[in-house]
Amino acid sequence: MNILYLTTHLNVGGITSYLLTLTKGMLKRGHNVYLASSGGKVLDRFLKEGIVHMTIPIRTKADLSPRILLSLIKLKKYIQKNNIQIIHSHTRVTQVLGELIQYALRKPYLSTCHGFFKLRLIRRILPCWGMRVIAISEAVKEHLIKDLKVDPEKIRVIYNGIDLENLCLFKPEERIKIKERFSLKDAPLVGIIARLSEVKGHIYLIKAMKKVLSYLADVKLVIVGEGRLRQRLTCLVKELEIEKNVVFLPYITDTRQLLSVTDLFVMPSLEEGLGLSLMEAMASGVAVVASDVGGIRNLIQHNYNGILVKPRDIEGLAKAIIEVLLDKQKKEYLGRNARLFINQHFSQEKMVLETEQVYLECLEESL
Repeated sequence: MNILYLTTHLNVGGITSYLLTLTKGMLKRGHNVYLASSGGKVLDRFLKEGIVHMTIPIRTKADLSPRILLSLIKLKKYIQKNNIQIIHSHTRVTQVLGELIQYALRKPYLSTCHGFFKLRLIRRILPCWGMRVIAISEAVKEHLIKDLKVDPEKIRVIYNGIDLENLCLFKPEERIKIKERFSLKDAPLVGIIARLSEVKGHIYLIKAMKKVLSYLADVKLVIVGEGRLRQRLTCLVKELEIEKNVVFLPYITDTRQLLSVTDLFVMPSLEEGLGLSLMEAMASGVAVVASDVGGIRNLIQHNYNGILVKPRDIEGLAKAIIEVLLDKQKKEYLGRNARLFINQHFSQEKMVLETEQVYLECLEESL
């Protein structure tokens, strides 16, 4: 099968991680994999895997941007030349692009919904979901049906898979060097990897850290991510006078090394489709604390492979962090069960095989 994946960019984030896992898996299955985007900081990792990339001028958030038409013009000959059989989009603007390609070239097209969309009029006028919609969790499926009125018959729930071979475990001496590389002292590390936006709950984590530090003064919070909330978060850290204990790392191409030295991973989201960075932390054997919302409920069994807290609950979040950091046995128990759970239920192979089946459905329907 000749498959073309469409996304807006290839910078650090959940969609990029998802695409890397999916495209590598499809290559292993013997398919020809093509990828079109505006490029980005993680592009080299795709190229190293042998994935063919086409640069298109799609870097926009506007549903009706001229960049979408320019991308269509650039892709038409490329799709015909490489005999592309199916198109798979992963962002809103590439959904519009995928719909145009399907109309212009009669190529079967589908999309993946990676989270929750804002309810805008343009969505109702131009839904652009394709022949099938892959939802990354049951919570996302419910959102598609209830809020966006997507036909339930078109939706397939396929959970994100994790490439466990890619998440190698590091030796103690290697972890010491990694801490030195990131200028982190030998202190307990609490980490979060997420874009800096209100929905990810960074504000509540920072406020919880103020309380944690009154019990454990040497703990460090490492915040990895970029976004418009950066200035507000740094101001909050200064206001709470915890600058010495909070480290901002705006950009890391490969998060495996940082996860290897993280004692506790926290995801205090207000809503979450599934939580790919949370899954990667679990797969790395890191103990996790997360909000009891959305797709996170599909991942964490409370007090077995992680701890669930109510969203916006600063006291509860602080209590959970302190509990895990003070109880080494529990920390190791949660981390061990987390890795086992991801290995059993969220493998790369399972995601790839189920996605492949959706492609075959689309191809058969298009005949």
